[in-house]
Amino acid sequence: MTSENAGNYQLDTWRGDFGDSYTDRNVADENALRARTKMWAQMLRSIEGELPSSILEIGANLGLNMRTLKRLTEAELFALEPNAKARQILLDEGVMEPQNLFDAYASAIPMEDRSVDMAFTSGVLIHVPPNDLLASCTEMHRVSRKYIVCAEYFSVAPQELKYRGHNGLLFKRDFGDFWMSSFPDLKLRDYGFFWKRATGLDNLTWWVFEKGE
Repeated sequence: MTSENAGNYQLDTWRGDFGDSYTDRNVADENALRARTKMWAQMLRSIEGELPSSILEIGANLGLNMRTLKRLTEAELFALEPNAKARQILLDEGVMEPQNLFDAYASAIPMEDRSVDMAFTSGVLIHVPPNDLLASCTEMHRVSRKYIVCAEYFSVAPQELKYRGHNGLLFKRDFGDFWMSSFPDLKLRDYGFFWKRATGLDNLTWWVFEKGE
């Protein structure tokens, strides 16, 4: 499968019934938001006092992160989300302003260079085909003025796993190493791990990077 075909397969899958089912499985209830609030409070601790005034999420789904960041920051929020059902929830429930929500994906972000203070993913880069990963990260790096945050499944060596019976939809690696190796201007501000049993989140390894001038 070529990179272009892999990317099309990914997008078609997330834009279709599979993506709708993913949205249906997620619930933005108080328990979920409480867990996300603890998650973001920890990840933002290293930049406390320098919090971003604008934030872009790549792959927002129904907005668990966006809802949480509204509680914790005064930032203007932007989001990419390729699934129409998820986008409609974001609009119907007032999570996003229509002009700040894009039907788009990581490797083609419809925003200007350095247009947001922070760009981030949470459980999204794991779904990007390896051949498209650099292009996706390059776009995030391009649009971010100061911070890049990444929270993903970790593996010392890159590996592909079946995801709900499907091939080509889940890829684990050391994303922190990938970021720092691909973009030497990045400075590590903090990193850590959220253990599912203790947090109620997925087992996520996270990194907060600051861009050089």
